[in-house]
Amino acid sequence: MTSTGRMILSWLITAAVPGISVSGSEGLAAVLVMAAILGVLNVLVKPVLSFLSCGLIVLTMGLFLIVINALSLWLASWIAQNWFSIGFVVDGFWPAVWGSIVVSLVSFFLSTVLLKGPGDRQRA
Repeated sequence: MTSTGRMILSWLITAAVPGISVSGSEGLAAVLVMAAILGVLNVLVKPVLSFLSCGLIVLTMGLFLIVINALSLWLASWIAQNWFSIGFVVDGFWPAVWGSIVVSLVSFFLSTVLLKGPGDRQRA
């Protein structure tokens, strides 16, 4: 499965979180645009936020990354709605937190279980 496929699957699962919804008739387009926006934010904004809050990340043993991911998801939803008129709605901070947890778990699961190819196995 490609990285685009992983993102689409992650976003489809995230849409099942209460407080996160896709409105309008073009759900797949909304998911794809939202995935692209979140990808750009993860490349440009997340490293800056992680660097600036590295003390909190260390102090909370990495749990503050969930807050950073939630803020990125919430910001991506705002950008999708206001700049692109895409109906991917995150209703608040807590739905963004739960959505970021779901995305993290799905990404972890896909990267460790489903995406292991023949060349990725450990050799004895």
